[in-house]
Amino acid sequence: MIRRSTFLALAAAILLPAGAAAQDWSDVIAPDMRFKVEMPAPVQRNTADERDPSFAGPRTTYEAMFGRRNFELDHVDYRPEQIAGRDRKEMVLDLGRGVVEKQFPKPQFRYVRDEAVTLEGWEGYALDIETPGGEGIMMRTYLVKNRLYRLLATYDSDPATKAAAHRFIDSFKVADQR
Repeated sequence: MIRRSTFLALAAAILLPAGAAAQDWSDVIAPDMRFKVEMPAPVQRNTADERDPSFAGPRTTYEAMFGRRNFELDHVDYRPEQIAGRDRKEMVLDLGRGVVEKQFPKPQFRYVRDEAVTLEGWEGYALDIETPGGEGIMMRTYLVKNRLYRLLATYDSDPATKAAAHRFIDSFKVADQR
């Protein structure tokens, strides 16, 4: 008779794709309760005061690894006068896309997703880029009130890492109401 724990270990080994390891996930909830996201454990939180005159405070970053792949969420609050009167869709496009095309030239990379999106009514931008070998990066940028959120996840050609990147990106929720 096979013990339950042995059976579960065998089932996990069979069901997990080659190269994928089981990993715990954590719910990350902001101290101010403005967002929630799932990230691979452990998650490291850092703050950096970048001294940008348009920022109302420091940038906060949450970082985690899934195998060898990076998962990152950062946010920064802008001074209200820096956003007032600006086209929010253009601002998100500029902040979400920025200089990406220079770093990832289209002839060498495939732009899987490159479009404006919304999250619970807030403006955002989605950019997913892949190499010919199937490795990639998923980026999301959202402007919620005066806070800019940026999510970034990298993955390899292994389906498990791509699924983990989707899980992270899709789990992001904000508490602010439109």
